[in-house]
Amino acid sequence: MRRALGAGAALVAALASCRTPAPPPSGFTLLFLGRSPAASLAGRSWAPDPDKSRIVAFDRTLHVVRELTNPRLATPMAVAPLGDAQLLVTERTGEAVVLDTAGRVLREWDSPDIASLYAAGGARVVAARSPYYVPQVATPEADTAPLIRVLDTLGHQTGGLAVIRQPALPVLAYLVNAGAVATSGGASGAVYYAPLVRDEIRKYTSGGQLAWLVKRGLFRSEADPVFRPAKGTDLRIRNALVSVALVLGRDGRLYALGADDSAATRLRVDVVDTATGTILATRHLGLRESAVALDPSGRLVAFDGDSALAQSGGLAGGASSSEREIFAPAFALPDLRGDTVRLGRFGGKVTLVNFWASWCDPCREEFPLMATLYREFDRADFEIAAISDDVDRGKMLGFVAQYRPPFPILVGGGRMKEAYHYRGLPYSVLLDRHGRIVQRIFGFGGPEEFHQLHETIAKEVRVP
Repeated sequence: MRRALGAGAALVAALASCRTPAPPPSGFTLLFLGRSPAASLAGRSWAPDPDKSRIVAFDRTLHVVRELTNPRLATPMAVAPLGDAQLLVTERTGEAVVLDTAGRVLREWDSPDIASLYAAGGARVVAARSPYYVPQVATPEADTAPLIRVLDTLGHQTGGLAVIRQPALPVLAYLVNAGAVATSGGASGAVYYAPLVRDEIRKYTSGGQLAWLVKRGLFRSEADPVFRPAKGTDLRIRNALVSVALVLGRDGRLYALGADDSAATRLRVDVVDTATGTILATRHLGLRESAVALDPSGRLVAFDGDSALAQSGGLAGGASSSEREIFAPAFALPDLRGDTVRLGRFGGKVTLVNFWASWCDPCREEFPLMATLYREFDRADFEIAAISDDVDRGKMLGFVAQYRPPFPILVGGGRMKEAYHYRGLPYSVLLDRHGRIVQRIFGFGGPEEFHQLHETIAKEVRVP
């Protein structure tokens, strides 16, 4: 369930470790939230919250002060500053989304790899094979393929740095070359890269030369990933997960979030001198320490990021009803009889606008639960508008005949993704009685998700 949360006090259970000689200007600077890199921009720290499909802004005291939501933000995994006023967001499936700090989408582009992870410095963008979405097996790549792609701010590739590492099994090349990336930006800026499944952190010059390589000393010897005996139809691969995320701190040092064990169940942060590659300090994170920041004196601190997010409430641009966004564009679509149904017909009711298609397997699982939800509320209070995005009318009608939904079915005719910019199906938007967005729901989360949705609807129904 992707819910809009609001601002509140962030509980910082901070345990100081390493002191750096060049502290941030003032206040806390967030480095990592969960397993994702954060961005420092406009006096705030911006971090992805993939479970709730949003970008969250923390102020210098680590209070949550803003959330950014958009249909294009389905599962954001990383945030980087792009120039002085923009945020470059990596989606789990590799798309890039560029936002301003008000949450307006300025542009987006498709992944140059199966899924890419983006970093930026100034007006320079680099992309590595994402560690957040890794196919078990991929089409082998040429041994001249670039390890790091260099892009302009529109997402067009302008060059490449280094070359990929070819494993003994070429179909595992994506896994071997996936990794975390960061850049200091500018035409002469360095690029830092850490492979997901190898104990290395590397610095490349702008021309692609290896400046240094450092190891954490996790393993006596390392081997490429290999296949293990399959269990049924499931492929199994033996590998060690090592590098998770990289961030360049405002103090000029590189912070590397990595694993303390081969399964990445225990995490650590290494502080690296960018000039020499020397590991200056290491902080081993506790089980509840899911966020890392620099404190006002430049020391590394760790705290429970989930608690910080859970205590948020009343955000501008988020859950506060006075700040809710109007659902747009307002639709006017035919129902199955050909009569035009407008969004205004649902005014005064809490409404779930659901986008689906006959070819969407999760939609098939979702429809029976939506029917149950529909029957649990009075029609004076709650409605569902289920909009098919099928191009094939026959397949749409076959789906409807099979599930016989009690709620209205509207015909989108394959034009809805272009109009509403969602990342995939199913996609739902819950509206309050005034047609404002309460929350967006990406994908299908099962019965537990619908239990939470029922509670949210019941709360909204009680609001006049």
